[in-house]
Amino acid sequence: MKILFVLPLLFHAGSTVRYTLKFLIAGTSGLHDFPEFMGVVMINEVQFGYCDSNTKTAKPSQDWSRQFVKDHPDQLLLYTQECLSWPRSFRGHIHHLKEVLNQSEGVHILQHLFGCEWDDESEETDGFDRYGYDGEDLLTLDMKTMTWTVPKLHMTPSALGWKTDETVVKWKKKSSISMCLVFLEKYVQYAGSFLQRTDLPTVSLLQKSPSSPVSCFATGFFPDRAVMFWRKDGEELFKNQRDLLPNHDGSFQMSVDLNISLVKTEDWRRYECVFQLSGVKEDIVTKLEKTAIRSNHVSGSGFPTGRVTGVIVGLLLLSVCIAGLFIWRKNNNGFQLVHRDQGALEVDAELQ
Repeated sequence: MKILFVLPLLFHAGSTVRYTLKFLIAGTSGLHDFPEFMGVVMINEVQFGYCDSNTKTAKPSQDWSRQFVKDHPDQLLLYTQECLSWPRSFRGHIHHLKEVLNQSEGVHILQHLFGCEWDDESEETDGFDRYGYDGEDLLTLDMKTMTWTVPKLHMTPSALGWKTDETVVKWKKKSSISMCLVFLEKYVQYAGSFLQRTDLPTVSLLQKSPSSPVSCFATGFFPDRAVMFWRKDGEELFKNQRDLLPNHDGSFQMSVDLNISLVKTEDWRRYECVFQLSGVKEDIVTKLEKTAIRSNHVSGSGFPTGRVTGVIVGLLLLSVCIAGLFIWRKNNNGFQLVHRDQGALEVDAELQ
């Protein structure tokens, strides 16, 4: 069984003038032939750059971020220095957590998500700082009370080895958010047009076998503010939309399933898949038709593997496609163990 560790999708604003800068850092223990440390910088869910303990250097991921570091080489040097210094800290945290939680050998993952958000119209700003361990929420910093909370463990933050002194926490908030906002504003100057674009998706109907649900799969769209659903006779059916996933080119993909075993053949014409993208008036509607379904159980059906495979390549470049890791899920704003068949990558693996 493979489990994915994809980037968190936590903040979705109704306006294109709201920006989020996120730093996602992960340390691993017990994973062989895999980086002990990884770091990803994201702006509005698009990867700015990446580094890990194997490469030992930070690398920009987009044309605009490459231009930024070309104009600001000190920024690339700063991220590279952070990439070299963080592994020791994470190694110590994981070692301490294993002792406190009475854990033996095995695979363990510590994740740290922090950053800021900024509305350049209202000038409202905010920050966030949280940790996850082995697929569960570990610690969250309450920005209002300036205290660490432990959502699921019956332990205090200090017992886990975290500094809880209010003065230290306030300094951490002020310094980290202030610096984050400075970076974010600079990045927006380079990425503004890229982030404010609108790309419509390619929509396909996919099916693994004649008894499998039909998956309506949309890929290549931007921004990430989108919904998909099936409807019958114009009425929306119960949503079973899968998690939204990033493509390697900065666009996104998602899918929604329909159990056709409950649908009579003569009723197929009554069903259609609807994709709605924020800021676009026209919906993309795909009717349920047998001739439109692509599957590998029929020779020559032509399953569109290009974009989905691109997702795998993109995730590998991010070093986040890891056997045994976890998804920080958008829908519950926290860490949760999620099986591989909840993502579009399962379709790619089984239909090629």
